[in-house]
Amino acid sequence: MKKVISFVFNNFKNDSRVLKECTTLVENGYDVTVYALYEEGLKESETISNIKVRRIRLATKELSKSLFMQIFKYLELAFKIVKMSRNKVDIIHCNDIMPLPIAVLIKKLSGGRVKIIYDAHEFQTETQKLVGKKLRKNLTEWTEKFFIRHVDKTLTVSDGIAEEYQKRYNISKPKLVLNCPSYKQIPKENKFRELYRIDSDQVIFLYQGALTPGRGIEKLISAFEERKDKAAVLIFMGYGQLAEKVKAAAEENENIFYKEAVAPNEVLSYTASADIGISLIENSCLNYYYCLPNKLFEYSMVGLPVVVSNLPEMKEIVLKNQNGIVVKENTVTAFKAGIDEILEKNLQEMANRSLELAKTYNWQNQEQTLLQAYGEL
Repeated sequence: MKKVISFVFNNFKNDSRVLKECTTLVENGYDVTVYALYEEGLKESETISNIKVRRIRLATKELSKSLFMQIFKYLELAFKIVKMSRNKVDIIHCNDIMPLPIAVLIKKLSGGRVKIIYDAHEFQTETQKLVGKKLRKNLTEWTEKFFIRHVDKTLTVSDGIAEEYQKRYNISKPKLVLNCPSYKQIPKENKFRELYRIDSDQVIFLYQGALTPGRGIEKLISAFEERKDKAAVLIFMGYGQLAEKVKAAAEENENIFYKEAVAPNEVLSYTASADIGISLIENSCLNYYYCLPNKLFEYSMVGLPVVVSNLPEMKEIVLKNQNGIVVKENTVTAFKAGIDEILEKNLQEMANRSLELAKTYNWQNQEQTLLQAYGEL
C-alpha cells in the first residue's frame, strides 16, 4: 500500500478540496496522512474518514508575522515534518507553494524515491495577498521556479492557470482537478428563512466562501445598501478578514445577513436554502482573472442560478450553459444592474440548467483525473 502525505499550511478544519482528494485516495487503496498546523482547541492527532491527521505544534508560533520571523517558523516546521516523515512516505501531495521546498528536501533525502504531486489551488505567484508586496512576490516567484523542476506531477484549478504554468516553466500542461462537490441530489431547504425570518416572497442572494479583499464584498454591500425595496436580501456565509465589516453591514441593514462558516459536510444544505448564488470576483490579480471558484459548482449542485463576474473562466461556463448572468464590470452600479437583471429572468429555467451543469462538474468526474495522475507515478 503506497503511503501518501498531504501537506497543508492550515489547520485542516474547513479544507474541502484536500478532504475530498484524501478521501478519494483512501477509497482507492492509498494510506493517507495529512500534516497540518496545530491550533488551540483542535486535536494534535485524529482520524477523519480513515484519513490520519497530524497537527504540528510550533514553539515559534507566537513570533511576529514579519518576513524574517516567518523564516524561523518555517525552519522549525520543516525540521519537524522531515523528522516525522522520513522513510515513511512514497508520495507527497503538496498543497500550494509553501510546503513545496520541504517536499523537495524529503525527496532529495530519499534519493529520489519519493514522488511529488504539486497541487496549485491558485495561481501561486499572482495571488491577491502578494499585490503590492514586491519582496514577497519575488521570493514566491523564485521559489516556485526553482522547486517546480523537482515535481513529478502538477495539478491546478483552471485551464488559464494551467496554460500559464506550462508557458512559464516549460513543463507539461498541469492536469485540471476542479474543486467540485460530489454529485448528489440536495433537497431544497429553508434554513436561512427560518434563521433570519425572511419572507417567502423575498429572493435570497447568497455569497459563500472567503470574506477577503478582491471578491466584490464591499461593492456587494454597497449595492444592497442602495436598494430601496425589500424584494431581495443578501446573505454572506464564510470567514475572513472582512467578516467584521460584513457583520457591521448586517447590523445596519435589514436586507443583509451574516452566517458564520459551517463544516464542509453542512455547506450544501445551507446553499440549498438560497435562491441565487453570487461570485463577483474582481480582476485585481491574475489569480482572480483566471479563477474558477468552487462556489460556482456548489451553487450548480443545488440548482441555483448565478451572478458572476466578467472573467474568462466563469463567463465561459455561465454563457455556455445559460444558468445565470454575467455582470459587465466590477462596479457597484454594474452589480446593482446585474441583481435587477436576474430578478427579471425565469429563475426556474436557470435553476434547471444549473442542475444539468452539475452532472458534468462534480467530484466523481474530477477524481478520475486525480487517480490518473497518481497512477502515472
